[in-house]
Amino acid sequence: MKDTYNSIVSRKSRRVCSDCACLALIWGLLFAIPDGHAQQPAVASDAVTIQGFVLDSHGNPVNGATVKLHGDRGVAVVTTNASGLYKFTTLPGGFTIDATKSGLRSRVITIAVLAKIVDERVDITLPDKESTPSGVDEPAKSLGQKMEYSDTPNFTIAGVTDWTAVGGHGSDSILRTSEALALETLKLKPDEAARTAAGNANSQEADQHRQEGEVDEERGDPLSAVHEFEEAVHLDPSETNYFEWGSELLLHRAVWQAQEVFRKGLQAYPGSERMITGLGTALFSGARYDEAAQRLCDASDLNPKDPEPYIFMGKIQVAAPDPLACIEKRLARYAEQYPENSLANYLYAMAVLKSEGSSSHSDAIKQAKSLLTKAVTIDAKCADCYLQLGILAASDRNPESAIGFYSKAIGANPQMGEAHYRLGIAYDRAGQPEKAKAEFALHDQIEKEQAEKVEQERREIKQFLISAPGQLNDVPPK
Repeated sequence: MKDTYNSIVSRKSRRVCSDCACLALIWGLLFAIPDGHAQQPAVASDAVTIQGFVLDSHGNPVNGATVKLHGDRGVAVVTTNASGLYKFTTLPGGFTIDATKSGLRSRVITIAVLAKIVDERVDITLPDKESTPSGVDEPAKSLGQKMEYSDTPNFTIAGVTDWTAVGGHGSDSILRTSEALALETLKLKPDEAARTAAGNANSQEADQHRQEGEVDEERGDPLSAVHEFEEAVHLDPSETNYFEWGSELLLHRAVWQAQEVFRKGLQAYPGSERMITGLGTALFSGARYDEAAQRLCDASDLNPKDPEPYIFMGKIQVAAPDPLACIEKRLARYAEQYPENSLANYLYAMAVLKSEGSSSHSDAIKQAKSLLTKAVTIDAKCADCYLQLGILAASDRNPESAIGFYSKAIGANPQMGEAHYRLGIAYDRAGQPEKAKAEFALHDQIEKEQAEKVEQERREIKQFLISAPGQLNDVPPK
């Protein structure tokens, strides 16, 4: 195992060009360096350099190739010099990069550049003949044909730490949702096409590494597990191996690294519904809510009958701080396809309420109430549905109805702390202070117990420590 670990680490080491001057042409927040000839701008302190060489299929440098870097802030373009070198200076984030010359186009490479990495090295190869049009990801090779692993991720899993060092984005509700969805991601199964591709392409040695990784995770050794999963991808970059590696990173809060692996897996297998779902979950965990929503909507469009992407998008819609575009329409489709599914009706109702915000009009409220009422008719144990009906009743200044719904929510789930708290408020407003006091006490007790349980679970699922060339262990702040 130690030899395997050392070989993995050595393969992940990159040559980094250390003599690259930070000469750049300011272009919004994205800087590009054409041929190394530009005036010195004021570069942000956390700026990083993306650089490399454009080579032909024989490994020779390509002079005068056009290289495009697409990011959240727009597109930057440079031309390679006589050595085939190109350079961009930018802020950390997710990007795609490709090169063209004389009708020849490279594949589109997806990269995630982490903070504190001084240089990101990405070499690009131009094919011998015309290929994919500019700006479009190269499609996966035919199913069953083994994909080549390239562009080794520029990070290393250096160790694990306790949850005391963890960092999270947004509220505790968002963090808990991202944790829950990370666990659910592990359970996603490949579709038949991906399963066939994996069966045709997987090598016996890669299978063995992946299985050893699963055993390592079960016995509480995630550090060994993640290296086994990575080695499996090196040996055979199948859909299954990419997904298992990305899921392991996500489970242990290596959020940005999981995004990178899922993106690479999706580039190789653009038809993988679970790869898109995994990427959406990783994006949500990294507070990239809008992009996460779009990915999950894309996943649902691949197979509209599959409930999994709808459930994922519904949960992030509930937890996200603002309404997310595209989700309400997809959840409407989910409820239409599964009218007798309580969860489908509940999630659609929550999307309707979320999209209306604080200025909810009567039609939206009426629609949400109808969906929630239908949901509890289908499933009398839908505590979340009763809770929302109680909230709506309270907003209508109907305390008796609110008390009834909150009581039903508690009957369906006695450990629902929010229902106890809101019931306490309703009792207080109804002039029943003793009952209110009892409900507040129950709320406090439940919250304390649940917080202790969550802390224990977080300590059991260790967080990965990340390092990269020239970078110390990256432990996000609390």
